[in-house]
Amino acid sequence: MIRALGLALAALLLASPASATPPEKVTAAAMRDEVIYHIFFRSFRDSNGDRIGDLNGLTGSLDDIKALGVTSLLLTPLQPSPFYHNYFATDFEGIDPAYGTMDEYFAFIRAAHARGLKVYLDEEFQYVAEGHPWLTSSRGKPGAKFGPYILYNRPQTNEEPEPFLGVPAWPGYDGRWAGISMVNLKLPAVRGYFARLLVRWIDPHGDGSLRDGVDGFRIDHMMDDLDNKHRLTNLFADFWAPIFAAVRARNPGARIIAEQADWGSGDAWLTKGDTDMVFAFPLRFALEKMDKSAIVNALAASGSAPDGKERILFLENHDMDRFMSVVGGDERKARIGAALTLLMRGTPSIYYGQELGMRGRIDPKVKSDGAHIGLREAYRWTADLDTAGSAIWYRSDATAWGNRFNRSGDGVSLAEERDRPDSLYTFYRRLLALRAVRVELRQGDQRMLCDDTTSAVCVLRTSGDRQVLILANTSAASVKPALTGLAAGWVDLLDDNRPVDPGAITLPPFGVRVLGSR
Repeated sequence: MIRALGLALAALLLASPASATPPEKVTAAAMRDEVIYHIFFRSFRDSNGDRIGDLNGLTGSLDDIKALGVTSLLLTPLQPSPFYHNYFATDFEGIDPAYGTMDEYFAFIRAAHARGLKVYLDEEFQYVAEGHPWLTSSRGKPGAKFGPYILYNRPQTNEEPEPFLGVPAWPGYDGRWAGISMVNLKLPAVRGYFARLLVRWIDPHGDGSLRDGVDGFRIDHMMDDLDNKHRLTNLFADFWAPIFAAVRARNPGARIIAEQADWGSGDAWLTKGDTDMVFAFPLRFALEKMDKSAIVNALAASGSAPDGKERILFLENHDMDRFMSVVGGDERKARIGAALTLLMRGTPSIYYGQELGMRGRIDPKVKSDGAHIGLREAYRWTADLDTAGSAIWYRSDATAWGNRFNRSGDGVSLAEERDRPDSLYTFYRRLLALRAVRVELRQGDQRMLCDDTTSAVCVLRTSGDRQVLILANTSAASVKPALTGLAAGWVDLLDDNRPVDPGAITLPPFGVRVLGSR
């Protein structure tokens, strides 16, 4: 197990650095300038032939990632865990040895920062897995030092740790079982530990330079009343707020992203929870239905976050069916989803392989964590799935491998799509290039047009005298958007800036147009 700095150095790391100008406080405008690339770490790129994604593989892929047009990386957890997804840690301070060494981690951070890429780590503090020293050193041992760190149902004897969702042990895809126990988040010592831990990831050397530090965190499964058990309550104020304050004291520009556990609007997480960003789940649900009314309502909500806050616009993540599978492989619908997330007000996020059209679904027949492997298959670097660099760690599992969604020769890979002008990957690159150069797509106001009963979603983005009009047809029938009152002088931003009259446009079934003012 690899450690960077022991938490014995925590007091030093929390002390104010003697030098270095602190970054500016995070603003909503700065967050809207970002595009996040969300990576399921184990499945991204292998560098040493063991078929497991690793740090060196990711470092060697940064130029490819940057070429897509993103600005930030969100990594699933790196900590050791008995589970392949690395949630439910056995060591909050370490890195899974399969992923590399701490020196390789620092090299990755420096390489990402050198390319102007921010890095966010995914953290889950609410539970520990079987094997964590807080659990192993205290269970059944009255008076043990770390006994209060675990939520024991029989605290006098440190027995019966409160299990995750009431289940004593959870099966892994590899046949191993492991218990998951709830951490006592009400204990001040636990809160202090995690505050020091996050500050260490922000400023690993304690010198204030932040050169090897991450730029923020995603908090997994964040709740005010953990798992609605009414035992660990008021966590927003008592647990999370002091931790976030410690992070911001060291780096005012650090971003705190919450995965709101209820997958709702996330408003309480932004206001009471003191986070900077939440995920726009309602927009994702509306887009999968291709329901104009729901899409318009969700866009209005996602584009109006509380002051200083932002919402992350996404189609996919590691817990949900891939969008290409949801829409039955219809690339037209996938392009609508891309346009109505990447070009809207908020912070877009792309799940690795989404830009290629990778498919994947949860398998309800699998009664282990292997049920989600289909959402987390190896990134498609080449046409041949079984080739150097491919992180096909799940090949040893007959069910996951036999039922895999992404296969050699299916036309879905970076190598096959990178230079094709009509590929989904190229479409993503073009949209992201537009977002980068058109300030109205990042910072502009957002207004819904076409307020009628047709299937056309019409969104006008405006900044000063600059405008972009995004048109999407959510039905299988052609539609003429009801556009009136627009000034003259529009061009098609996806067709060599050819002049176009918005009022004369007819959208084909599931068609998308992006127009700009000259």
